Amino acid sequence: MTIEDKLFYRKHLVPEKAEALGFLKNGRDWVLEKDFMGGDFHVRLLVHEDGTVEGTVMDAMDGEPYAPLRMESMQGSYVSSVRESYKALLEEIGSACFEEYLFASPQARRMADEIFRRWQVKPDYPWKDGRYDPNAVFRHKDSRKWFALLMPLSIRKLDKRAEDRPVDALNLKIDPAKGEELRKIPGIYPAYHMNHKTWITVALNGTVPDDTVMALVEESFDLTRKR
Repeated sequence: MTIEDKLFYRKHLVPEKAEALGFLKNGRDWVLEKDFMGGDFHVRLLVHEDGTVEGTVMDAMDGEPYAPLRMESMQGSYVSSVRESYKALLEEIGSACFEEYLFASPQARRMADEIFRRWQVKPDYPWKDGRYDPNAVFRHKDSRKWFALLMPLSIRKLDKRAEDRPVDALNLKIDPAKGEELRKIPGIYPAYHMNHKTWITVALNGTVPDDTVMALVEESFDLTRKR
């Protein structure tokens, strides 16, 4: 994932705050141009209508994009300082005119709302201070047993052929007899970091319709309920 994906995935631009910071409307997108590192570098930040953020960092000396910024193999002190200064600038912009969603994708938010409507269950965050934050768990009220795990990850972790972009993904328990058939459906994968026989992962990017996702959530709820 890009630097921008990692920092802005669950955030959305607040237009009034963006204008106050210097963002300009460009069609349906928003653009901010800003110097950093004492004017040695210039960034053009583009926030698309769908909420994705794209940044272009130019070296002021030659006016060309600063390629080492995106090259993970480049770890020298200078490129590291540029990278850290750019991240700090993005974090400053994020704090000034972005707000954070509980879940990034609209489908994930709809599923969380529907889970609450049906069972009055809100997500909790057992790894809030750990490396798995912000993974969210939905539990039965009586047994505290999980029936769903919602997590942001790169779609490439589910499909090695996919572009390295973030996605909200939902782990759900299944009847093992249905596993092979379910995993043939586009958008449904072998469970990420869970038992492949009894769990699946559903990408919440609109590939699987809401009603199909909720039918799978309901089945997971039933399979994990206290007997």
